[in-house]
Amino acid sequence: MTGEGCAPGTPEEGAFAVDARDGRVGRVTGRSGPDVRLRPPGGGPEWDCPPEAVRTASPGVVLRARVTEINREGQLPR
Repeated sequence: MTGEGCAPGTPEEGAFAVDARDGRVGRVTGRSGPDVRLRPPGGGPEWDCPPEAVRTASPGVVLRARVTEINREGQLPR
């Protein structure tokens, strides 16, 4: 996430990131005050993560998260 008040190295909105406090993976959806908002792959409730605890997800983590999202999309009624 670039822009005013963003910690250097904070992943961009839409990117996958890891909450270093507990290892959860989420897609960056924006900010809530100083915190970064994350949503789990495939949906679910968002959570706030302090910017100093947000880590860019490795390529393997991103791949697994994308597969989770694709699988979830395939299960949704059309």
